[in-house]
Amino acid sequence: MALSAQQIPRWFNSAKLRSLINAVQLTKCFARPGRTLLHGFSAQPQISSDNCFLQWGFKTYKTSSLWNSSQSTSSSSQENNSTQSSLLPSMNEQSQKTQKIPSFDSELFLEELDELPPLSPMQPISEEEAIQIIADPPLPPASFTLRDYVDHSETLQKLVLLGVDLSKIEKHTEAANLLLRLDFEKDIKQMLLFLKDVGIEDNQLGAFLTKNHAIFSEDLENLKIRVAYLLSKNFSKADVAQMVRKAPFLLNFSVERLDNRLGFFQKELELSVKKTRDLVVRLPRLLTGSLEPVKENMKVYRLELGFKHNEIQHMITRIPKMLTANKRKLTETFDFVHNVMSIPHHIIVKFPQFFNRKYRI
Repeated sequence: MALSAQQIPRWFNSAKLRSLINAVQLTKCFARPGRTLLHGFSAQPQISSDNCFLQWGFKTYKTSSLWNSSQSTSSSSQENNSTQSSLLPSMNEQSQKTQKIPSFDSELFLEELDELPPLSPMQPISEEEAIQIIADPPLPPASFTLRDYVDHSETLQKLVLLGVDLSKIEKHTEAANLLLRLDFEKDIKQMLLFLKDVGIEDNQLGAFLTKNHAIFSEDLENLKIRVAYLLSKNFSKADVAQMVRKAPFLLNFSVERLDNRLGFFQKELELSVKKTRDLVVRLPRLLTGSLEPVKENMKVYRLELGFKHNEIQHMITRIPKMLTANKRKLTETFDFVHNVMSIPHHIIVKFPQFFNRKYRI
């Protein structure tokens, strides 16, 4: 229990007075250790193992000659000498035991600390004591930046050490509030271990969590189920790791949505299971992004640019980004390559990299 500056001097005065009274009472009631009180008795201190208080006992020495009236004076003097010699070891033992006596002042000090009443917050203090008080700065009731909370939040501090960019997360109010409520050991540590098991490296965790900070609101068991689903579709563990790194939001989607997306590309593009799997591994954004650009580009290739269905299949399996490319860029590139450079369709199908290059039109 802590003591205030006013209680400490009062306690020392009472402790000193109590020690002085105890010393005087012991001096009056008992003689000094080792002093002879009666013939054959010696007063010496003994320590009780129960209460550690000083007790006074008497040790009787064998002096049978003292009770024999017919003993000569010489024998009496010899016995007195033997008695004194027998007393010396007891005095040594007494001095050794005395050295082992614990400090009663220190024990009483600790007992007095426990007996003192708690310091009341309404108790007045002096100006000197008030100046010595060091208080932590209060948390701001509201803030537009997480920087004001980093010094007070262990979670934010460890996320910064991982490489998370809080300046990007704080732009999303709900995400920033979520991080302030999370406990690192209970809520974040298991998520980090899961991501490492999926295949995210230590130096990639910061960038991943900066982009997909919403993963902290996902249930960990649901995330494991989604990984298990991908593995059940014959995606290797390396494929899943690559997909999660390229598309950080992949695991935020339910199993039903992932299954529908895989079925869409397999049916719409009329691809085999293996080609569909290879397609989404190379461009996992197909599973997380909108399907409208994909549907629109399929119409452009078929209706505006004049490619056949099997030609479209060949090109998108070679260059998956053609499914999500900008419609205007596609038409301008094809017009320059086909109409200006006079490159026929079958050459463009064989080398679809034409659509990845920039031309000065």
